[in-house]
Amino acid sequence: MEPESLDWSMENCTIARAMEILGERWTLVILREVFSGVRRFEDVRARTGMPRQVLTNRLAMLVEQGVLRREPYREPGSRARHEYRLTEMGLGLGPVLIAVLDWGDRHLADPEGSPLRVEHRECGADVHVELHCERGHPITSPREMALRPGPGAHRPPT
Repeated sequence: MEPESLDWSMENCTIARAMEILGERWTLVILREVFSGVRRFEDVRARTGMPRQVLTNRLAMLVEQGVLRREPYREPGSRARHEYRLTEMGLGLGPVLIAVLDWGDRHLADPEGSPLRVEHRECGADVHVELHCERGHPITSPREMALRPGPGAHRPPT
């Protein structure tokens, strides 16, 4: 028996659309830096070792897509430059980065642990992503979830 998902087109899949923006390694690394408060080109480049042209291209794409915005600044005696700040769309990626961090910490961390943690500013406790359904039931395993057609689903052309 074929899976039900084969009955639905994935041409307008929002996961695929999101991955067009996020699907390249350096993109999430840039977002990690901006979420950490590192906003200037040279600082991001120095912390990541990213090639200059790759960083230029990724920043331009993130600005074009509405994830980041450019803010001008000027150091005394220097030309005007830009910092990169998260937009509302960019801030919405916080849980995604935390989920990737949690996954990496569970499966890929060095023996001494993760070099990064996310802390609740108010109380100092670690922040983690937790899943629950609209009715509040906790989801503790992917086996408790099922992908189903949503309101934007379409049948593939026959």
